[in-house]
Amino acid sequence: MLGAVLLVTLLLTAFASSHGRTVAAPVPAPAQRLLPTGPPSPQVIALQGSLRIQLPVPQERLTAIGVYGTGDAALPLRPLGTRGNQGFITRTFHRIFGGGTGHGPRYYSMGGPSPSNTTLDVGAAAGTDVYAPVDGTVVGVTPFVINGRTIGAQIDIQPLSDPAEVVSITQLRPDPALSVGDSVASATSRIGTVADLAGIEQQELARFTQDAGNHVTIAVYPAATLSIP
Repeated sequence: MLGAVLLVTLLLTAFASSHGRTVAAPVPAPAQRLLPTGPPSPQVIALQGSLRIQLPVPQERLTAIGVYGTGDAALPLRPLGTRGNQGFITRTFHRIFGGGTGHGPRYYSMGGPSPSNTTLDVGAAAGTDVYAPVDGTVVGVTPFVINGRTIGAQIDIQPLSDPAEVVSITQLRPDPALSVGDSVASATSRIGTVADLAGIEQQELARFTQDAGNHVTIAVYPAATLSIP
């Protein structure tokens, strides 16, 4: 009889303990704790005319993609994939009539002063390897300054497919071996690592991720608007 009472007590205690346990939602681990994954698989995430912008970070490290307009000389971009923050009416329309899904990753519209999407924020943890988003030639590696502080560099690449344009990548620490004049291949050539801006500014992309929202920013400009050596 005593043994039966003890057994029931143990079962009730175990049930209460497991029932009250809180399981935290998984969050991306810091890049320095993650095993290297190598370059991303080729995946086009946006178009500027015929220019194809490839995903610059490994798929396993991608946290979110944000698109917005900056109001400067950047050229319009057409993101590929599915918009993650569609309005209620749009979602209802697609649910009834179909459509609204595309090939590619989910992206989020973040507004901005320009009605056109001209800029991509590609999210990944600080320290994640960044690869060239296009085939081309490095035409600029210059300091990137935020609030008076130099945070990594701006890397400008002149695409082989359209020399009249320049693809600018910011918010990254450049690879020490990278120099102006180097040829790079999309999704193959490592150009740096994601910089950590969490302590410098509140990052808009964090609204769509489970971390601080660190990312690299990609925009395409007419070559004539930039100072190219």
